[in-house]
Amino acid sequence: MNSENHITLFELNRLVRDSIEISMPDEYWVEAEVAECREARGHCYLELIEKDEQTATPIAKASAKCWASKWAMVKPYFERTTGQRLVAGMKVLLKVYPQFHEAFGFSWIVTDIDPTYTLGDMARQRQAIIRQLKAEGVFDLQKELTLPLFCQRIAVISSETAAGYGDFCHQLSNNPYGFQFETHLFPAIMQGEGIEGSIINALMRIYKVNSEQCIVNSFDCVVIIRGGGATSDLSGFDTLALAEHVANFPIPIITGIGHERDECILDMVSHIRVKTPTAAAALLIEHLKGVLDAIEGAQERITRAAQQRLAAVGYQLTALEQRIPMLVERRMTNAFHQLQLLEERVKGMDPQLLLSRGYSITLHKGRVVRDPQSLQAGDEIETRLEKGRIHSIIRPPNPLEHL
Repeated sequence: MNSENHITLFELNRLVRDSIEISMPDEYWVEAEVAECREARGHCYLELIEKDEQTATPIAKASAKCWASKWAMVKPYFERTTGQRLVAGMKVLLKVYPQFHEAFGFSWIVTDIDPTYTLGDMARQRQAIIRQLKAEGVFDLQKELTLPLFCQRIAVISSETAAGYGDFCHQLSNNPYGFQFETHLFPAIMQGEGIEGSIINALMRIYKVNSEQCIVNSFDCVVIIRGGGATSDLSGFDTLALAEHVANFPIPIITGIGHERDECILDMVSHIRVKTPTAAAALLIEHLKGVLDAIEGAQERITRAAQQRLAAVGYQLTALEQRIPMLVERRMTNAFHQLQLLEERVKGMDPQLLLSRGYSITLHKGRVVRDPQSLQAGDEIETRLEKGRIHSIIRPPNPLEHL
C-alpha cells in the first residue's frame, strides 16, 4: 500500500473536528435526562440519556461537560431556582455546542441550563405521585389520625449530629411549663444520596419497637426533622416509596424539614407539617399545654358547678329550716282538729248517752242481747238503765198465760 494513501489517527480526528466546527457552528437547546452527574476540580461531567416513552429503553446517549467557568454561574442559579441539585434522573433543558477533541473524543459542552424546564418536569412528577397516592386512597390517611392527649413519647428521625435535632431536644427539655418529654432518636440520612431508603428504614425500626412494646410504652408520634442543609437536597423527600410508607404509618407523623418553599410530598402526606425542628417542638409543647388548659378548665367548671350546687342546697336547707316550724304548727293544728272530731264521734257512740235518753241495754254474760230467742229459761240477764242496773232470771213460759 502506498504510504501516501493513508493518514494518522490524529489527522483523522482533526478532520472530524474541523467538519463538526464547520457544519455545526451554533449552540442548541436540547432536552435530556441526566443519567450521571459528578463534579471534579470545579467542572461538571454529565452522562445524558433519552428513553423511549413507551418502553423506557434508552434510544440515545451522550457525554456532556460544563467547564468550571460556566458551572460556577450555572449551578447556583439552577439550585436557587429549582431548590434542588442537579442529580441523576432529572429532566433538563441544556444549551450546548459540539466539541470534538483529537485525544478525548466527542462531547457536548454545556453553556447554560434552563431551570424552569426542570421545575416543570419536577412538578409533573410530583403531580403524578400525588395522583397515584390519591388513587391508592392513602393520601389523607395521616390526616385522619389524632395526636394522643398526652403526646410525650416521641420517636425522632433525624441526623444524630444535626443542629436541628439538638435544638428540638433542647426546646422540649426547657419548656416553660415543666412538661416531661421522652425522645428516642432513630438516626437517618437527611441530605444527599440515600434519604428515601434511610428514612423508610427508620420508620420500619420504629414500627418494630412499637409492636414489641405494650400500649403504655409505645410511641405517641414520630417527628421527622432536618435542621439546616441545602434546599437542593430536598428531592429525596419527593419520592413515591417514602410517601407511601409515611401515609400508611399507623401513628401521627410530624415533619419539620426546615425549608420555606412549597411543601414537598412528604409534608403533604404527613399528619402535620411545620417549617423547622424548633417549630415541631413548639407544636408538641403547645399541644400538651392545650390539654392542661382543658383539664384545668374542666376542673374549674366542676368546682364552680359543685359550689353552685352546694349553695343551692344550702339555700334550700335554710328555706326548709324556716318553713319547718310553720309546717309543724300546721300539722299539729290539723291533728288537734282531727282529734276533736274523733272525740265528738266517740262521744256520740257512748252507751251512757243512749241510756240518758231512756234507752236500756240488756246483757247476758257481758254481751248485748239482740235476739230474745238466744236466751233460755234460767239465764240471768242484766238490764242497764240511766240510773242503775236490774238483774233478772228468765223463767219458762206459763201456758196458762195465753188463756
